[in-house]
Amino acid sequence: MRHSERHRTQRTGWLRAAVLGANDGIVSTASLIVGVAAAGTGSSGILISGIAGLVGGAMSMAAGEYVSVSSQADTERADLARERQELAASPEQEHAELTSIYVKRGLRAELASQVATELMGHDALGAHARDELGISDALAARPVQAALASAATFATGAALPLLLVLLVPIAWLLWAAPLVSLACLAVLGSVAARAGGAPVRPAATRVTFWGALAMASTAAIGTLFGG
Repeated sequence: MRHSERHRTQRTGWLRAAVLGANDGIVSTASLIVGVAAAGTGSSGILISGIAGLVGGAMSMAAGEYVSVSSQADTERADLARERQELAASPEQEHAELTSIYVKRGLRAELASQVATELMGHDALGAHARDELGISDALAARPVQAALASAATFATGAALPLLLVLLVPIAWLLWAAPLVSLACLAVLGSVAARAGGAPVRPAATRVTFWGALAMASTAAIGTLFGG
């Protein structure tokens, strides 16, 4: 019978960007709506503010993720180029370096040397990238994927509090927006934790706490400076 294992490490790139985008979409847009509503603004003004926040936030998330992950990708490419040069200039030294890595991981020196020889014969750069630099296909930086995931999930998260502006009477909005948004944040934290194989309760508690703090802060500012 074939033994199969399911690992979730390959999800970390897109999962991190998606969770960050959705969480930020809900928190920032709901906080904006609550703050503007607390200032006594009418429903049309609240809606316009929320839409502007959605568009601006989605573009900001996409740009931020693309720039930051591109920087990571540039660093990885530079490291790989340097490693390629070292392999061409000093293959014996690189073999010894890889052997040392395997010895530190528990292999006998003779076996470690044999493993290094076999792996370098198959794909020398890939072996050094994975075992020396910690770069693998599953964890490699993907700027476009991260940017699109962040923008799409931010817009999805931001759409939830915006729907409340359309569906809920303005007199109820100051209560409905925080309650519904916090419930959505708790669900988001739980789903993200389950997808990543992590404990659900701490993840849900974290996002709910920081969301509540953000909305309470903007409500206080709106009340303080509102007309």
